[in-house]
Order: sequence, then structure tokens, then C-alpha cells
Amino acid sequence: MSVLRRAKTWEISESEDSDHEPKAAFNRDESSTDSRGDQEENSKNLPSSPAKSDSTVTLPPPRPEASSGTPSPARKRRTKEEIEADKLKAKQRKEGRERQKAARAREKEERRQEQQRRREAADNLKSLRPENCIRSLTVCIEPALLQHDGSDILLDTLAMLEWRFTVESQHLSHSITWTRDLPQQGEDGQACVVEEQMVLVLTLADFVDIVISVREMVDSEREETEMGTVLSPLLECLNRKPNKVVTMLVTDFESDQGIKESGDYFPEQMLRTKLGMRNQDVQEVLVYLQLYKNISVVFLESWQDVTDHVCAVTKALSKRPFKLLTERCELPFCVDGSWASGARVERDGSGLKDVWSRQIQQLNRVSPAVASAVTESFPSPQLLLQAYQNLGSEAEKKGMLAGLSVKTEGKERRIGPEISARMYRCLTTENPQLVLD
Repeated sequence: MSVLRRAKTWEISESEDSDHEPKAAFNRDESSTDSRGDQEENSKNLPSSPAKSDSTVTLPPPRPEASSGTPSPARKRRTKEEIEADKLKAKQRKEGRERQKAARAREKEERRQEQQRRREAADNLKSLRPENCIRSLTVCIEPALLQHDGSDILLDTLAMLEWRFTVESQHLSHSITWTRDLPQQGEDGQACVVEEQMVLVLTLADFVDIVISVREMVDSEREETEMGTVLSPLLECLNRKPNKVVTMLVTDFESDQGIKESGDYFPEQMLRTKLGMRNQDVQEVLVYLQLYKNISVVFLESWQDVTDHVCAVTKALSKRPFKLLTERCELPFCVDGSWASGARVERDGSGLKDVWSRQIQQLNRVSPAVASAVTESFPSPQLLLQAYQNLGSEAEKKGMLAGLSVKTEGKERRIGPEISARMYRCLTTENPQLVLD
């Protein structure tokens, strides 16, 4: 048994040694000949051991054969026409890219300008709101008014409300005017506009002068230039600026306190006492000023009342630009939104059927279900009129819609001859005073 085992061991080792000999003859790299020789010498000097018999040497892949050295085919030379055509195509492509780039830049600039316009429109609309517009108003007070004792009430109130006011000389004495700053300068470079409203604060003596001048002018037909020291400058100003709206605030700062405390304080009574005039004469003067000169007269008791009137006018002027903007609509009485019982019509015509249904519902005792039944059969008024024209007798036209079915809450009924006749009269009558019911 032992002899057999040794024989097998010898055979295996012999085969392994035979396998190693041809493997050692190959080398991976031909350029490293020196390192290969050293490795062979070291392998010869080392004793062979059966423990290393399991190690294997990887054979390098076969090297590709050298190219045959066949030269590549010669490149075909282009003609002059082909070169010019290629240059033209390249130039066209370049011009196309430049046009696209310019178009994109132009669209970008248009979008930027549109955004700028929208932003300016939004800022302008925001500046026209009353809470913002009142900040651009300035109350201009004539210095002669400050000579009265109660004028500090007006100044203190304006300062408390943080409203802008100035004290400057004006064309008319004892006057108060308003100026409003524009959101941007106009073409003429004007940065502010003078409002049409004007208030004249007059004493009772000044108003007596006006009453006497008007009475004399009406009785003797004198010219307006000869109408006293108070009314003549006012009429000259109105002749130059006819759009001015003037209000006279008449109060007696030096009147007798006993008359005020009696409870029967009326300016007409004071005029009657000082001039001996009747109430009818005073009323005639007031009517003349209102109708012929567009001058309103308001009688007040104190500077507090004058201050309240000035504040009320200032608030009204702050609301005026926004109201004028909202009233510029072509049809301001047509309100968008379902809450206003309206129907919106788009550019493509969608919504016209809803308008037609709403028109039918305007008739008395016509429900939405009845209107829906009519619009389903005749989607437009023109189709309904054409159907009326195709019928012969008047009775047939009046009863044409009577047979249409109306479905409400699971029940089905007919429109009936009454509503059908009313619809026919509404669409065909030429008498605007005709009663449909």
C-alpha cells in the first residue's frame, strides 16, 4: 500500500513540474528582458517544493498582428462652388441665430415694458385711493383769515389730522383753496393741480355789502364791475375761471352774544335787524347768487363750524379722483359677478345663452326652469323669431311655446298658453307702452 501511494505522489509532482516548465518560458512584456532573466535565475536557485505546485501563472493574451501598413484612401477635395455653398449655409445659420436672439431680446423687453406699465398703473390706482390721495392735498389758507381770534381752531385741527396746509397770499382775500400733487409730472411739467373748490369766509358785514350790491344791481341794472368791494373781485375771478365752485361761509364773529343765547339766532334775522330787510329780499339775493353765479351761501355760527366745513370739503376732494376713475366705464350700471345677477360673456361668445336665459326670467312669473326649457329649444332670440316667422296665423305664434315641457323637482308640466303669449308679445311688439300681462 505504501509503494502505491509514493508512486502516485511522484506522478503528481512530475506532472506539476512538467507544467511549470513551459509556463516559465513566456513573458508578458518584451521590453523588460532584464527583470525576466533575474526572475528565471531566482526560480532555478530556489528548491522546488510541492506546496507551491498549486500556484498558476496567467498567460498574456496574444498580441495583435501588426497592421499591414495599407494607407488610408485620399480625402476628396471640395470644389469652389461647394465651399461657397457651405459658407452661405453657415452665414444663413448665423443670421437665423441672430434673428432668434434679437426676437427673444425684443420679447423680453416688451414683457419688461408691460410689467412696468402694469406696475405704474397699479401705483397710480393706489395713489388715487382716498386714504392715499388725502396725503397729496394741500389746504391753502389766505393770511387775512388768521387775524380772527378763532382761526387757530382750523390750524390746530389740520395739524392734529396730519393734513398738509400752507398760509399764502391768494387772489381773493379771506379765501381757502386746495391743491393736489400729481402722481407724475405732465407734459407741461406741472407738478400739482388747483382744485375747483373755493371757500370764502366772510363776516356778516361783508355779506351785508354783497346783499346791498346785488339788490342795487337787480333794481338799477348796473354793471358787475360796480358791485361793491367784496363781490366785484369774486365775479372777476369767476369770469377768468368759470369752472370754479365757490361757497360763502358767512358768520358773525363780533355779534352780540345775547342774540345767540336767546335760541332764536338766525343770520336772516340779524340782516333784517341791521338793514331793515325782509326775508323775501334776502332769499331773492341767495337765489340770484346760486342760479346766476353758481355761488352757494352757508350761514355758520363759529369757527368750529367753519373748520368742520373745511374738513368735509377736504375729505370729499380726496374721494373724487377714485370716483371719477370708477365712473369711466362704458356701462357702469352693468356689474360683473353672479352676486349682481349678471352673466359674463367671454370673447368666444360663451355665456350668451346665460344672458338669454336671464332676459326671459325678467318677465313676470317666469321661473329659471321655464327659461331653461325655452333656451334648450331655442338657444338664441334669433332662432325663436325665425320660428315665429315660419308660422302662419297669430294664434299659432302665441301658442307655439305652450307645449314645451318643464321639469321641476321630479315633476313635469307645460309652459302654458299664458307665458307663451307673453313671450310672443315681448319679442314682437312695436309698442313700448304695451302691458305684457
